[in-house]
Amino acid sequence: MWFAGVYVYLRPTTLEEALEALYQSRGELLAGGTDFYPSLGERLPAKPIVDITRVRELKGITRKPDLFRIGGGATWTELIKAPLPRCFDALKAAAREIGSVQIQNRGTVAGNLCNASPAADSVPALLALDAAVELASRSTVRRVALQDFILGNRKTARQADEILTAILVPRAVDDALSTFLKLGARRYLVISIAIVAVVLDIESGKIRDARVAVGSCSVRAQRLTDLEQRLRGASLSDIAELAAEQHLKPLSPIDDVRASASYRFDSALTLVRRALAQCAAKC
Repeated sequence: MWFAGVYVYLRPTTLEEALEALYQSRGELLAGGTDFYPSLGERLPAKPIVDITRVRELKGITRKPDLFRIGGGATWTELIKAPLPRCFDALKAAAREIGSVQIQNRGTVAGNLCNASPAADSVPALLALDAAVELASRSTVRRVALQDFILGNRKTARQADEILTAILVPRAVDDALSTFLKLGARRYLVISIAIVAVVLDIESGKIRDARVAVGSCSVRAQRLTDLEQRLRGASLSDIAELAAEQHLKPLSPIDDVRASASYRFDSALTLVRRALAQCAAKC
């Protein structure tokens, strides 16, 4: 926060001001702050801070003819309360698992993505919605598919002069069923061992489209495309049994203090089957 001998804390109110401030200061963005400040530990910020909490263009969740736009400043509480179609049920369930209510009131959806934790609860649900992100700089605005935005553990495609201005969800499966499941060492306030999100679009008793995503079992969440292909056209009876070990090949779980790689793999398969069964039961 000290810059050229001067304490610098910038709080713009428009996107244009924010982008200019970020470019000129070469600073760090601050939105909800729920990841930013804990990551510092006992250190002070080394760069100028650009606080974007008052930027009007980043507010709100809007419905457009072809997509839903989740503003870069939208909080988890705002998403939970928003009148969204049932394909968002998995994302709302994930939102309720992100920290405490106080964290949900402050933390932003965009911040969770930019933090790029392998165990981020929101990412599988957004992947299953085919979400993309909108990135703006002083000179350009670009759209990047979420699966291409998160590059690895704490790594994203966002450039230093860019702000994630929105998450974009195409309106392809508004009425689809969706489910989110999470395994942790306890019920609440826990880092995930495995996360699963499923979206199923049902037509005449058969699966017209299927999206299955798994998190906390690789350096970034993965879509299980082979399983999705297997599910398309299938009937809902015994749907859970269609998921098999070979469908989890994209995953690369690790051993750590929370679980072994083999336990993560087995848990992911179990959660996938449960999520599919729960989706089918909603029909």
